[in-house]
Amino acid sequence: MRVIPLAVAAAVLTVCPVPAAAAPSVLHVATSGNDSNPGTLDAPLRTIQKAVDTAEAGTTISIRGGTYAPSTTIKLLKNGTSSSPIVLRNHNGERVVIDGENMPYTPGAVGSSIPRPDRGAIHIEGDHWRIIGLEIIHGPYGVFGVDVNNTVFERLVTRDNYESGLHLQGSSSNNQILNLDSHGNRDPRKNGESADGLAIKEGSGSGNVVRGARLWNNSDDGLDYWMFSSPVLTESTLAWGNGFNRWNLPGFTGDGNGFKLGGNGVAADHTVRNSMAWDNAAGGFVDNDNPGRHRIERNTAWDNPKTGFAVNRSASTLTKNLAVANGTDVALGSNSGGSGNSWNLGGSWSFASTDPATIKGPRRPDGSIPASTFLRPANNADVGARF
Repeated sequence: MRVIPLAVAAAVLTVCPVPAAAAPSVLHVATSGNDSNPGTLDAPLRTIQKAVDTAEAGTTISIRGGTYAPSTTIKLLKNGTSSSPIVLRNHNGERVVIDGENMPYTPGAVGSSIPRPDRGAIHIEGDHWRIIGLEIIHGPYGVFGVDVNNTVFERLVTRDNYESGLHLQGSSSNNQILNLDSHGNRDPRKNGESADGLAIKEGSGSGNVVRGARLWNNSDDGLDYWMFSSPVLTESTLAWGNGFNRWNLPGFTGDGNGFKLGGNGVAADHTVRNSMAWDNAAGGFVDNDNPGRHRIERNTAWDNPKTGFAVNRSASTLTKNLAVANGTDVALGSNSGGSGNSWNLGGSWSFASTDPATIKGPRRPDGSIPASTFLRPANNADVGARF
């Protein structure tokens, strides 16, 4: 019998390592699962974080219905790829609730800050994710992302969190926020001044899109692009009821605008089209001292006590917008203008419907906002948003 020298055997092992087992293409999570399970449908994992840690590019994490209440932030820190994103989603349309009440900073003390890794019931610093069909509640932020790129946030509900519902910042580009419902978010640690329905703030990155969002009853603003220096496209989005102190927060300082397009003198050329703002505590669509060249097209501002369209500190172009029953319908600066708006056309304006029940109701099967005649001009004039 031939004996192989130990040195040769070691070399063979070095040259021919045993390949690592690849992560399954689908990992299942269920409230009845166990993290020692393989993550199959019949033997699911117990925690979302275990599935995230196991996943790799191309993995789908399919979460069964139920409420998950982890004691620490769920952290998405790895990357998918353009052809193989990592998918985190509800299983077959089942209702999945991620409840962050047990996490730190829910709420944080008045005047305190939240360490960056602890921001969000879901905290993402990875690229090429798709996060679909989840309901995120009671977190220190709902979803918080930093330096996030090429990610889709689709059909999420972010409600009753202790900061903004969905917040992106830093170097973040080519993200899509689709059919988001974000409401009831507030921030006791900042007296209501910071919690928006949707915030894309303090950063830059091209190609970000918001479409089909409904943002309501948040303590600060519906949508806020504070100091984000790259253009964001916003379409077919609704903002109402923001900026009221519904939680009896002491020293309340919520701003109460529907759409806040940046601020603090940082220029970005945002586009907002086919969107509505009504019944907010302050204004409808405001440039907030963003001096950029905004395109504001076919939007409706109704019954906001301050200004429907406040663009007096920007070089905005407004086309076919409708403003009715606001404290002031429009405030134009020397660099703003446009055509075909209700204030250009003159006359009095009434609506086919002022009942928002349908547009606030259940979304259609594809996730889109229900069709309605809400705030359509009674004379069918070609101005304002249409849903």
